[in-house]
Amino acid sequence: MKITAIKAQVKRSDRYSVFVDEKYSFSLSSEGLLESRLVSGQDLTESEVADLKRKSADDKVYGLALRYVAIRLRSRYELETYLSRKEAPPELIERILQRLEHFGFVNDETFARSWVDNRRLLKATSRRRLQMELRQKRIADDIIRKVLEEDQTTDRATLMELVAKKRRQTRFQD
Repeated sequence: MKITAIKAQVKRSDRYSVFVDEKYSFSLSSEGLLESRLVSGQDLTESEVADLKRKSADDKVYGLALRYVAIRLRSRYELETYLSRKEAPPELIERILQRLEHFGFVNDETFARSWVDNRRLLKATSRRRLQMELRQKRIADDIIRKVLEEDQTTDRATLMELVAKKRRQTRFQD
């Protein structure tokens, strides 16, 4: 079996189609292509092609995970659940999570800080509700406690802000 062509994909310029014996066989990301060191004219065995096809599938799942965390920060649990819904095998999920944690894309403490900051910015939210939301995201209790202790906003200040907002509405003037 011989690699006859490696072409950039039209719709996804970061992925490359690999043709074996004049037929499309699999695709790889630019990073995956560099790691595998494939070149046109290279001879491959059937087991090598099968291994590259598996690597192609793993590469696609990793790309999905990257796009998912690029939208907004995610907790480890959210990303794990997302990859499970995409039917990725558990050992691949763990490898992807470790890789993303290594690069700093998945960090529960950073996620929790960001979540609290955004919720405080967008809406008056009590500490108890923030704690509940973070628990739903499966953030560890010690991280929740630490992040909420760092947060300077008190429930009293949040309540005062909410009352002031309501008083500005015409139906609550009296």
